[in-house]
Order: sequence, then C-alpha cells, then structure tokens
Amino acid sequence: MPNTMVYLLLLSFLFTSLFAAPTTYNVVSFGAKPDGRTDSTKAFLSAWSESCGAASEATVYVPRGRFLLRSAVFQGPCKNSRITIRIDGTLVAPSDFQVIGDAENWLFFQHVNGVTINGGILDGQGTGLWACKNSGKDCPDGATSIQFSNSNNIAINGLTSLNSQLYHIVFNGCDNVKLQGVKVSASGNSPNTDGIHVQSSTGVTILNTKISTGDDCVSIGPGTTNLWIENVACGPGHGISIGSLGKNANEAGVQNVTVTTATFTGSQNGLRIKSWGRLSTGFARNILFQHAIMNNVQNPIIIDQHYCPHDKGCPGQVSGVRIQDVIYRDIHGTSATKVAVKFDCSSKYPCSGIRLEDVKLTYNNQPAAASCSNAGGSVSGVVQPNSCL
Repeated sequence: MPNTMVYLLLLSFLFTSLFAAPTTYNVVSFGAKPDGRTDSTKAFLSAWSESCGAASEATVYVPRGRFLLRSAVFQGPCKNSRITIRIDGTLVAPSDFQVIGDAENWLFFQHVNGVTINGGILDGQGTGLWACKNSGKDCPDGATSIQFSNSNNIAINGLTSLNSQLYHIVFNGCDNVKLQGVKVSASGNSPNTDGIHVQSSTGVTILNTKISTGDDCVSIGPGTTNLWIENVACGPGHGISIGSLGKNANEAGVQNVTVTTATFTGSQNGLRIKSWGRLSTGFARNILFQHAIMNNVQNPIIIDQHYCPHDKGCPGQVSGVRIQDVIYRDIHGTSATKVAVKFDCSSKYPCSGIRLEDVKLTYNNQPAAASCSNAGGSVSGVVQPNSCL
C-alpha cells in the first residue's frame, strides 16, 4: 500500500507539472496604466523579465486600454521556450516622433525562442514623421514598430499594426516563423513603411494577411530561404518584392520562395524582383508566383535589375545578381499601364528559366504589352500579353 501511495503521489505531481496552467504576468500588476499617457515601458519590461526568467510556460497579459511605450528591448535567451504575449489592448508609441525616431526599433525582441503574440494593436503614430520626411526636412529615420532578431519558433496571430514610423514588422536572422491573420495599415504616401520585411531568415510562413501601406506590402531581403506567403491582400503599397538585392558586393541570395493566392489592388507593383545596378554575389532562384489577381496595378509583373535610387552609387554599372527559375502561374487581372509584364534584366547575367503559365493581363479592356531585356524562358497555356521571352 505505501508503495502504491508513493506511486500515485508521484503520478499526480507529474500530471500537475505537465498540464498546469502557465503563470500569467499582467502588465498592470507591474504598474502599467491603460490611459495612453503614462509611460508603461518599465512595467512591460518587468513583466517580460519575470516571464523570461520563469522555469516553465508563462504568459504576459495586456488587458484592454491604451498603453504608452517608449523604445523597449525584450531580451533573450529565456529559461523557457513557451512565452505567450496576449494583447487585448493597444500599445501606443509616443506621438512626438523625436522620442523614438533614432532608436531603430520601437519593440525589439532579440535572441528569443518560442514566443507567441496573440491579438493586439500596435499604433506607431508615425504620421508626424511621414509629414516631416515628405516635406524634405532633416528628420530621423524612424523606428520599426516590431522586430524579431536572431530568434526561433515565433508565432504572431491576429496582430494589427497601424501607422508605423518605418517598417511595421521585421524578421532578421530568424528560423521557423508563422504569421496568421495579421493586418497592416498605413497611408499610401507613408515613406518606407514596409508591411512585413524578412531577411536572413528561413522557414517563414505568412498566411491570411491584409496589408495597406506606403511601401512594399512584403519585402524579401538577402538571405531569405524557404518562405511561404499565402492568401495576402495588398494595396495600396508597392507590392510583394524580392529585394532590393545586390546593395552589397558580398551578399547572401534568396531562394525557395512561394507566393500563392494573392490579390493586389491599386498598388504600384504586383510581383516584383529588384536589384541594384551594381556588382554583387547575390541571387534569386526557385521562385513561384501563382494564383494572383491584379486590380488596376501599375506594374503587375516586373523584374528590375537597374534599381539605383537618386542615381547614386551605381550609374553605368550592371547588376551582378543572378535571377533564375522564376515561375508566374495563373496571374490574371488589369494593369494601370500599357506594359503589364516587364523583365529588365542584367546584361552581364541575363535572367534565365523564366516561365509564364496561364497569364492574362489587360489594359483598358485591351491586351496589355510585354517588354523584355536580357531575359530568357518559356511560355505555356494562354498568355496575354504576348510573351517577349
């Protein structure tokens, strides 16, 4: 009997340990005020410190209300790899853009593993900085609203990002990331407000997102591999862009990217690959764009290997970025310009393995045009405009 009792007590302890509810750290308990005026940065960092130091699963809870936060670094590694940040309220950046404008990031997660963010609104209050930049004044670069750096096993569900100063959501040096039901909203004339930016990361999945912004809806930087984007609505914005690539002479490439089931409405670009017009070791290969609808998009399909902002640092040079094995499949809709398909590739390293399959794009109810320079590939199915490959 004693042995049986010991066994049952041990079993009970193990069961409780395995299935116990995670410890919850409410930011209000650490002094956060949901009034939108009181600086709650210290309270949030204290709640994070407790959850990061917990030996088992932990939750940081943000209740309803508006919480003012300055720039904050949520530092890892942590003692456990199951931290959930549940947000029922809104995190608000300072309305004076000078406060965090030089901080690079507003909310910065570094060296964390197993962090999940559920719900919530991030209000970057970036309109003042946009106005400053658009007026030509000397302004700070601005802060990315939320960035994960050198982090693994990250999930973001149902988060809304509003009016970021700079990029909305960034993943740099991350592995195994999943975003679902994310919404991004900023004015179409907001400068450099990329919706989701991925670089030097692998295994990133972006599902069921709606992005309206003043720059790329999704931008894909050097070193990105195994990226899956599905069911994305983009517009206004600059489209889904691989690049810009080739800014640096020695640069990692982009490969194994799939964009499927995407809708572009009134955007500057649809599916874009762009590289600087200068020498580089960069590349983009094994890319699949499929099942996309274009609604009045200026450049529905474009490869631009002569990117050179303000004609500085590259005029007269050719791109060293090699682009190969890119498939455009089942792309339909309307172009806002006559040339709906433009492949403007490097004269030194022409694009190769470009494939158009069942593409139909019109301009003013007429077949659109295509333009090719240094591009080679093949066509199958019905393709309009007539291929220039």
